[in-house]
Amino acid sequence: MLYVEPGAAGATKQMGVFQRSPGAQPQFLLAEVLPFLPARIQRALLELSPEIQEAVEEIRLRRGRPAMIHYGHRDLVLVQGGEPVVVGESDITRTLQQVGDSSLYAYEEEIRNGFLTMRGGHRVGLVGQAVLEGGRVKTLRHLSGLNIRIVREFPGVARPVLPHLLAFDRWGNGRVMNGLIISPPQAGKTTLLRDLTRLLSSGAESLGWNGVKVGLVDERSEVAACYQGVPQRDVGMRTDVIDACPKAEGIMMLLRSMSPAVVVVDEIGRREDVLAVEEAINGGVAVLASAHGLGKDDLSRRPMLQGLLETAVFDRIIILSRRQGPGTLETILDGQTGKPVPGFTAASPAPFTADFFPGREKG
Repeated sequence: MLYVEPGAAGATKQMGVFQRSPGAQPQFLLAEVLPFLPARIQRALLELSPEIQEAVEEIRLRRGRPAMIHYGHRDLVLVQGGEPVVVGESDITRTLQQVGDSSLYAYEEEIRNGFLTMRGGHRVGLVGQAVLEGGRVKTLRHLSGLNIRIVREFPGVARPVLPHLLAFDRWGNGRVMNGLIISPPQAGKTTLLRDLTRLLSSGAESLGWNGVKVGLVDERSEVAACYQGVPQRDVGMRTDVIDACPKAEGIMMLLRSMSPAVVVVDEIGRREDVLAVEEAINGGVAVLASAHGLGKDDLSRRPMLQGLLETAVFDRIIILSRRQGPGTLETILDGQTGKPVPGFTAASPAPFTADFFPGREKG
């Protein structure tokens, strides 16, 4: 764990990075989150250096313990006046009231699922005492911890991957191949999935791809980051989103009503997910999915996904890691042969770095 220590001339220093003085303007994404936080936690965040502000992935508030941020592979305790900022019950309560527009009763279903989505699409994970009814979680009470996850867009990070998901006939007509992204937690899976969704939907002129109708099942509101049903992140102009819906049900709803050419779904793993994916593919709809894992062999040991891999349902298997930072593209495998696809160079540098700013892509 890393603590911020007093530095020279009233500044603070951590791992050789000097922090700027209080009152400086926060980086863009952090600025979206600040209004929801108690004033003293806001002040502590504003004292962080621009580099750290830009890199913040999570803000952790645990009752009775110091407020912390997570960025890269590091945890950092927030301080004020040289002392850790200890989170009180009122800090948890005020933050939740701000996130829920002072109407938490309207978010009972989200609380039961353990998270809320704030304006801007950023996720607030919740922990506390579970209230059970009929053996199932009815709600959470005595909330003791919040995890605010900063949602980032990196337009263009999917461009090295997209050509390997497209197939063109001799007349130039393109189709989307079935793809599976395999990634450990916090390795850029959702970021890559979001940008692939955007490009498949809106098109990529440089590749001769005009875009198709995409249906996105966003069960945990992480890909489109919907707030009150409206995507807060760019998932493409032809994308229809079913938010906060179980994956299997959402896939079938899209197939029945929205005629997608591609269905996108995050974190498959249950038997019903697998059956819905197979139903879509058998109906001629391409599927782009993701799953947690360290690689193809790791996923093969999970009974529910083993069959999809053995029957080569997915034409392309994209494997991510954090080896060179979040979003390290390790390889893209041919689903039939299990070998790297032609033209792909293994161990590509991590694309989701702090110097890859949103807006850098020009189309």
